[in-house]
Amino acid sequence: MQTENSFLKVEGLSKSFKIGSPPVFEGINFEIERGEFVCIIGHSGCGKTTILNVLAGLEDATDGYAYMLNREIKGPSLDRGVVFQGHALMPWMTVLQNVAFAVKSKYPNWNKAQIIEHSKKYLAMVGLVNAENKKPSELSGGMKQRVGIARAFAIEPKMLLLDEPFGALDALTRGVIQDELLKICSETKQTVFMITHDVDEAILLSDKIMLMSNGPNARIAEIVINTLPKNRKRANLHHDPMYYPMRNHLVDFLVNRSKDLQVKGSTGGLDGYQPVLVCPGLHTPITQ
Repeated sequence: MQTENSFLKVEGLSKSFKIGSPPVFEGINFEIERGEFVCIIGHSGCGKTTILNVLAGLEDATDGYAYMLNREIKGPSLDRGVVFQGHALMPWMTVLQNVAFAVKSKYPNWNKAQIIEHSKKYLAMVGLVNAENKKPSELSGGMKQRVGIARAFAIEPKMLLLDEPFGALDALTRGVIQDELLKICSETKQTVFMITHDVDEAILLSDKIMLMSNGPNARIAEIVINTLPKNRKRANLHHDPMYYPMRNHLVDFLVNRSKDLQVKGSTGGLDGYQPVLVCPGLHTPITQ
């Protein structure tokens, strides 16, 4: 259901990169409420990162609009923090300096002591206080991503945008950072939009999971409500009775239904299509 006071609202978004070629995605409509953690899943080429870039103000859509707090998103803003697949740290700066640089941009009137204290607070949240004087070249891949997360949280954005930030990490490191992210989001009530290809990661982290059909002509086909309890833990996730209905539903979509919808979309069979709202394990899909 659409509401007038949604934190973030996307309406009729589409993107074409060449005149005369089919759009990568079209008819994208969704809303995110304040404090929600939303993951988006789909095969490569469906336009997930392009949608994130539109929300970040880094790219323009061909058609449609994106609003945050009832204001159209036009260009980058420190109200929206972004963590990319690569850490994007400045190699000549220390860990602390990388975070402090972002903090100074957000709070230009703060003195040095305030900036350092604030930066250290967020480094502590990701467990990197003892590494604050190291350069990025001295850090592991997981530690670099933690710095990127600390930097994004340190500017205290209204919304955090994550583009597969853990994709290149080993399973153990990824798990540790997922736990850190869950803890920080719980403490700060942060609103998050995250791209992932990892079904279990989406189940662990998100309140809602948006499933995209294959591109071109990709659409958001389903909005899946996470039916697992809020206090879920990575170690016992698979013991929850809702886990396998949720996981099987997501995997079935990626393997089978996403392709079927792409075929319908390419022939105009999805004109006016609205995503269904799904609660796996509880009841059958309903149209929004």
